[in-house]
Amino acid sequence: MKAVGFRTSLPIANAASFIDIDIDKPIPAAHDLLVKVSAVSVNPVDFKIRQNSAKDTVLEQPKIIGWDAVGVVEAVGNAVTLFNVGDLVYYAGDITRPGSNAEYQVIDERIVGRKPGTLSDEAAAAMPLTALTAWEILFDRMRLSPERDRNKTLLIIGGAGGVGSIAIQLAKTLLGLHVIATASRPETIDWCKKMGADLVVNHRNLVDEVRNAGFQQVDYIVDFVDTNAYWDAMAELIKPQGHIASITGSAAPVVLNKLKNKSVSFSWEFMYTRSTFQTDDMIEQHHILNRVADLLDEGVLETTLTQTLHGLKADTLKQAHAQLESGTTIGKLVITF
Repeated sequence: MKAVGFRTSLPIANAASFIDIDIDKPIPAAHDLLVKVSAVSVNPVDFKIRQNSAKDTVLEQPKIIGWDAVGVVEAVGNAVTLFNVGDLVYYAGDITRPGSNAEYQVIDERIVGRKPGTLSDEAAAAMPLTALTAWEILFDRMRLSPERDRNKTLLIIGGAGGVGSIAIQLAKTLLGLHVIATASRPETIDWCKKMGADLVVNHRNLVDEVRNAGFQQVDYIVDFVDTNAYWDAMAELIKPQGHIASITGSAAPVVLNKLKNKSVSFSWEFMYTRSTFQTDDMIEQHHILNRVADLLDEGVLETTLTQTLHGLKADTLKQAHAQLESGTTIGKLVITF
């Protein structure tokens, strides 16, 4: 089968940063689906892994990445109970296994959902990773609920990106929060408003921006950009007994002491935790994806697709990664096969 991968970590402008390869079609294990992939989306995790997973080495076997896909189930393992051959599915994948930049992929059924019936393949492919990340950070890590938190304030740092775009929608439609999103360009400001943000502020001089908008402090903050770059601002803006959560990690220690006197909680969110550690509740991602599919089909949520490229080939992946690495992407970029 055709696939796109890499043998060493190179700048995206390098001709060998991605290579076209031909490999054997994978065989599904007990709980696996064999999916014929029709569309994938590209996320920041893709280029970060490409840049860092094969530094100063040349892999014997090319590494295939990609963690968003839509496709049709072609075969199933002998323990599969959730899907049948011919089902249309979407999923974000498992960072410990080969990715979706290939004609076929095997994937554990417990982290797969039914494809939203009203969406095209490309519109659906934009959603799994970001929807799972946003859902988990709001509901599983911060444990927000409409009964307790309706009309409270949520500051989303990085509102126009893939995760921010769906987090705005979930926070508004399911939780009833007052959403303040950050953006700086006219087009990203407009996008955040389109997604449902009540207020958009500039991420530069964040404390002043939020306070000049009439909010001395906010109940909750989620960071989708850079934990340490915004740490002091978040610690200043969060209300006592509030909650901050982030997906971005940190190469340097996070100064949690800044939250102590306010008794503020802090959480990390990593969408691959459940699949990486085969947690007892791994099947929750199946349920979340099905719930998101329902909300998309009902029109409660909308796809965050903004750009589509075509073709499973190295040149297409190079173009997609170059776009994401520019830091100017709004919403999600998808590749159809």
